[in-house]
Amino acid sequence: METHISCLFPELLAMIFGYLDVRDKGRAAQVCTAWRDAAYHKSVWRGVEAKLHLRRANPSLFPSLQARGIRRVQILSLRRSLSYVIQGMANIESLNLSGCYNLTDNGLGHAFVQEIGSLRALNLSLCKQITDSSLGRIAQYLKGLEVLELGGCSNITNTGLLLIAWGLQRLKSLNLRSCRHLSDVGIGHLAGMTRSAAEGCLGLEQLTLQDCQKLTDLSLKHISRGLTGLRLLNLSFCGGISDAGLLHLSHMGSLRSLNLRSCDNISDTGIMHLAMGSLRLSGLDVSFCDKVGDQSLAYIAQGLDGLKSLSLCSCHISDDGINRMVRQMHGLRTLNIGQCVRITDKGLELIAEHLSQLTGIDLYGCTRITKRGLERITQLPCLKVLNLGLWQMTDSEKVRDCSDFAWWSCLCQPSTLGTM
Repeated sequence: METHISCLFPELLAMIFGYLDVRDKGRAAQVCTAWRDAAYHKSVWRGVEAKLHLRRANPSLFPSLQARGIRRVQILSLRRSLSYVIQGMANIESLNLSGCYNLTDNGLGHAFVQEIGSLRALNLSLCKQITDSSLGRIAQYLKGLEVLELGGCSNITNTGLLLIAWGLQRLKSLNLRSCRHLSDVGIGHLAGMTRSAAEGCLGLEQLTLQDCQKLTDLSLKHISRGLTGLRLLNLSFCGGISDAGLLHLSHMGSLRSLNLRSCDNISDTGIMHLAMGSLRLSGLDVSFCDKVGDQSLAYIAQGLDGLKSLSLCSCHISDDGINRMVRQMHGLRTLNIGQCVRITDKGLELIAEHLSQLTGIDLYGCTRITKRGLERITQLPCLKVLNLGLWQMTDSEKVRDCSDFAWWSCLCQPSTLGTM
């Protein structure tokens, strides 16, 4: 006896539909009544984020989302009031407003007029009209918030951080990228250094301070004292951070990922501080720190040998530094040494000999390597990603065999390795 798909129980159909992408889920719901009922089962839409253009009234939109159990929403364009979304999604869990340039304090104030206990994640990245006034509303009515993205909100000041430190004690992840007005005072608020005014966000696990130019080593002192559970810290492009500040971070036992990319005042001394402390880092990025050299690699081998990812792009390292590091770094999975122009085939041979667990390596702009070194690298048993942009053979290595050249070209496609 033949069994047609129409004979399947709705529960089985729902399981099948759960494997479809979002667009195909919607198409399946339009086939017939039975498929629509199965496709609207909440298990089919678990974890899905609805991406919406709010241009005109649609009375059936939010009831349809709620019927499917969708609680995560991204607004791609906002031409209606934000309150339209909040009122329509009573149990909203995640709201992404990234890039909604026309969102203002007034619009957000009209939307957040009472406590929204279900909301856990709010993304306001690049909402450039948002100021401290909106953060006051958020701190008052979104006390259950765990993730707050404020990257590019350049009007936020230390007062806004005081409001966050006062109202958002459950916060676990905070992104303050390019919030140019923030200073050590604001970081002190977050770290609970002003307990008389605010408790602080002492449960923070991830903090991004990329391109916050006013921060100094005092901020790192506040972080080390108050945010003891921090696991990820991004300080890239913070030009006011120096080696002395890293001494404060060196005993943060919970810290797993540290990004110091383009921190111009970091040198071998700072890396020594990190290596001599009690850190258990799995990821470190010191790319474009032009005062970091071979001595840093020796320190890393001595005290940070548990690293899984290490980025040293454009640092002044050589084959000698590679030799001092690789013998102790057997667990390294990702190594970014692009634009390290002193690296030669000798360095690649050392990497191939000792870093057998390597899955990705960036050699972009390493102009002194040749085909011989690349042959050794490609023999790494776990290698999956190899970036060779700007690599060229020397005249003596050019071959007439076009098929050989094509094989090397396929390895030269730009790729993105693990970054923090």
